[in-house]
Amino acid sequence: MKQIGFDEKEIYESAKNSCVICNSCRYCEGFCAVFPAMEKRRSFEWKDIDYLANLCHQCGECFYACQYAPPHEFNVNIPSQFSDIRAMSYQKFAYPRWIGKVFEKNGFFVSIVLLACIFAVFFMAFLSHRADFPLGDYEGDFYRIVPYHLMVWTFGIVGVFVFCALGAGFVRFFSHIQKKEEITSSSICQAFFDAFSLKYLGGHNNDGCTYPKDERSSLRKIFHHFTFYGFLSCFVATSLGAFYEHFLNLHAPYAFLSLPKLFGTFGGISLCIGTLGLFILKLIADARLKSLKTMGMDYAFIFSLFIVSLSGLILMIFRESQGMAFLILFHLSTVLALFIMMPYGKFIHGFYRLGALIKYNLEIKKP
Repeated sequence: MKQIGFDEKEIYESAKNSCVICNSCRYCEGFCAVFPAMEKRRSFEWKDIDYLANLCHQCGECFYACQYAPPHEFNVNIPSQFSDIRAMSYQKFAYPRWIGKVFEKNGFFVSIVLLACIFAVFFMAFLSHRADFPLGDYEGDFYRIVPYHLMVWTFGIVGVFVFCALGAGFVRFFSHIQKKEEITSSSICQAFFDAFSLKYLGGHNNDGCTYPKDERSSLRKIFHHFTFYGFLSCFVATSLGAFYEHFLNLHAPYAFLSLPKLFGTFGGISLCIGTLGLFILKLIADARLKSLKTMGMDYAFIFSLFIVSLSGLILMIFRESQGMAFLILFHLSTVLALFIMMPYGKFIHGFYRLGALIKYNLEIKKP
């Protein structure tokens, strides 16, 4: 397999050696789904490592419990080694792969440049389009800055591309790890339940995850819930806005107590809380659990979600001000940049993890 920026073979072989040691020890077999899945195997191919790595939540519980963890010479460090594998999977299964490579080496920097470029294009386009731009009185009407149909076409085209790229990435990953078992509806339903409830972030016996340090805490699960349901709420708000526009002939701006505004406000606040919390936890996390190979895109994705949600809330508060034109263009730029990076970073892991959970729920029902 082609090398993608670091010693791929060494990383996979280190992870395989750790899995063999884990199978001999089995002290951690009740911790999460990773260890029962390991025990189904007597040997490990690279596709098995890809599967197991995307089952792992990187909570660190197995690391702190392991007698063979560093500084032991066996160097068993499942959270860090699997994190390296996940970083490689972002590019290995990406579609098209060359865009994944653009984000590979310095995802955070590339994301900032992408955002700046999109904002510059928007700014120049509307500076030439509107003589009173950017300090005209727009009375809070976004569509006087960015016409509705232009917004729909721009985000529609990017949205279709992102949807296809996410779908192709998922199919590539799932067909890579899953070749034997016949997929059942019960395994799919259980996988969705496990993913949406963040079952394995609850830690062993659901009494907390050992992240960011060797102390049990539910903070990581709570911040993930804020982030996920905040994102979902913002998606609902956007869908409701489109429904109001097309089917109810109700045009923006909407009242604060309207459903699109309520869902959007709740989603924006939840995203701010969740992403800020995850960002801080990642900063203070035990360095032994981290993978430097994932840090760029992980930080880029969390930072982008935070900026999208914060800029959306600021836009809502100051939409009647003369700075509204700047705010709407900046907010739209952050959303478009986030869309483009989704198939090539931390976001795609959610799809890979769902695929890994489907396979896990198929395997555990086998004798």
